[in-house]
Amino acid sequence: MRPSLESLRMLEMCVSVGSFANAADRLALTPAAVSLRIRTLEAELGRPLFDRVGRRVVPTPAAVTLASRVRHALDGINDALDAFQAAAEPLRVTAPPTFASRWLAPRLSGYNAAGGAAIELDISSDIRNPTAFDVAIRTGRGGWDGLDEYPLTPVDVTPMLAPTLLGARTLVEPEDLAGFDLLPHPDWSKWFARAERPMPASLRFAGVDYSIFELIANAAVAGLGVALLSPTLFRPLLDAGLLVAPLDTVLKGPDWYFALIREGDQRPAPRGFYDWLCEQVRPAHD
Repeated sequence: MRPSLESLRMLEMCVSVGSFANAADRLALTPAAVSLRIRTLEAELGRPLFDRVGRRVVPTPAAVTLASRVRHALDGINDALDAFQAAAEPLRVTAPPTFASRWLAPRLSGYNAAGGAAIELDISSDIRNPTAFDVAIRTGRGGWDGLDEYPLTPVDVTPMLAPTLLGARTLVEPEDLAGFDLLPHPDWSKWFARAERPMPASLRFAGVDYSIFELIANAAVAGLGVALLSPTLFRPLLDAGLLVAPLDTVLKGPDWYFALIREGDQRPAPRGFYDWLCEQVRPAHD
């Protein structure tokens, strides 16, 4: 007759903690109950599991080997249960609006096709509440309290404009931007520094300061000015000819996109999603 899993678990606990009394304390049982279960297990297996040395019990070498294999099996059961529970619930992912719509959403069908967990995508979760998400994608330079940080790819920007706005005008040097209206962006000065050119004093900026990159891109497509946009996120607009990027300089960083996971969260689903994100950004760096 095969012994029960509960009896084997009790054997593993006794070997692990070194005594029946300590095992009883861990399992919320009496020492007498543990001792009786071990004697029953010895009878079922047909051989002793512990040597009685005075008031102490010492596991036999065979019992130590059996307990080790039982622990390995129990760990496998726990891993299987973690994977099952992770797959049963949607993975809650939060990302900035433009990143979510322009980069992440078009790729999620590939993640699902590869057998990934169902995704619940949100653009409004407050990362100050780590229980509101499983994976958060945010831009910055690190330093989020209570979260493990995994860099994905640097934030990149370069000047883009509608072909109709460019027309027959020349835009081959950074100084040529002085002939256009620029859409406000906090990194124009950093871009000129990356281009190793002084920022012309005669630059003209449009009067509307758009709050998100998606609105800036829409304004650029409408011909309202030159936008500083990400060639990674807005590659489809370049490929479709709705925007052009005539200047070679691309500012990368210092901010990065990070995947953020609650500190100490070792569940397979969030870690698997991060691994998939890394696979998606890798071609851009190859």
